[in-house]
Formats: sequence, structure tokens, C-alpha cells
Amino acid sequence: MSPETGTFLLALLKIIWINILLSGDNAVVIALACRSLPERSRKWGVMIGAGVAVGLRIVFTVMVASLLDLPYVKLIGALLLVWIAVQLITAENEDQDVKASQSLWVAVRVIAVADLVMSLDNVVAIAAAAKGSMTLIVIGLVMSVPLIVFGATMIISILDRYPILVWAGAALLGWVAGGLFVSDPLIHGLQANGSFELVEESASSIGAILVLALGWLLTRKKALSLEDPQDSG
Repeated sequence: MSPETGTFLLALLKIIWINILLSGDNAVVIALACRSLPERSRKWGVMIGAGVAVGLRIVFTVMVASLLDLPYVKLIGALLLVWIAVQLITAENEDQDVKASQSLWVAVRVIAVADLVMSLDNVVAIAAAAKGSMTLIVIGLVMSVPLIVFGATMIISILDRYPILVWAGAALLGWVAGGLFVSDPLIHGLQANGSFELVEESASSIGAILVLALGWLLTRKKALSLEDPQDSG
């Protein structure tokens, strides 16, 4: 094996390992978005969602890494991710009597937006491991498709048995949003010389609590609004 081949394989293994570590969040988003689909549509939702997740990560790794150093980019992404997490919670109590085709593409859209946001925090690590090689980026990310599909399929079956875990998945997205928020250059630059890890953990906890609180308030409000017409009748 030539030194060039060894270097290529080592970099490829690094990218695959990074994707193993990062695919859990994507699997949660795919599972939450597809959990209400009919059985036949779920398989398509998982496969298309995983493909969208990988495709977006390729695009962001190649094109958006330089933007992460600009203020406000991660701030906007974090707020959008909180909104998506709350929407996933409130969807649990919504009327699910919709056509499978409509539900499928709504799920894919949610997956696309969520992964777009979550990729912001991952592309720098992947690009660094690839050292600018587009070939490595594409091969490594495409190889992550089975990991994401397997993870999403397994999580869907668990959510069917334990619906309360939907809240846990949304809290995870809130945790990611909190860390993303304080890592924005604008916020990071305002911090005093202290432990950023402590600030990040605190912000992540606040993000998770915020998502759960908003989700609880909105679901309670929706439940009360459904009860009123029955009481009046």
C-alpha cells in the first residue's frame, strides 16, 4: 500500500467515524418526522430523508464552512431548530387523517430543514478531516446513508412502543440548538475568559427545557381548544 493510499484511507475512516457520531441526531429527526406515516410510506420517508440529510451535508461541507465564522448564522439556525423541535411535539396531537403522499413530503421537508440547521455545527469537522478533498467528502458522507437509515428505522419502532420518547427526541434537538446558539461568533465574543464548555452545557440545558416548556404549553392549549366545543354542545 502506497503512502498516498494509506493517507486517503485514514482520512476516509475519520470521516466515517465523524458520521457515526453525528448520525444519531439525523436519525432522531427522521424518526420523529416519519413516525405518523403509514407503514408503506415510512420506508420511503426514511430513505428519502436519509438521502436528503446526506445530500445537504455534502453541500454544506463544500459551500458553507466559511460562513460559520460570520455572526448571526448560528443564531438563526438555533432559533429555527427550536421551532422545528416544538413543531415535532405538537404534531403528536394533530389529526393524522391525511393522504400518505402529502404526509410523506411534509416529513421530507421537515427532515431537510432540520438537517440543514444541524449540519451547520458539523461541516467544519468533516471538511477538516477531508483536507479539502471533494472525493473524500462525497464518499464518506454517502457511506453514512446506511447508518442513518438503520438508526431511523430502529428509533421509529421504539417511538411506536413508547410515544413519550417523542418528547425526549425534541429535547435533544433543543439541546443541540442551545449549544449552537452560544457558539455563534457574536455570542462567543461577548463571553468573559471562562470555561466555554460550562457555558455551552448551560445553554444546551436551557434549550432543552425551553423546547419542552413550549411544547407542553402549546399541546395543553390545543387540548383545551378541542374540549371547549364539546362542552358547549
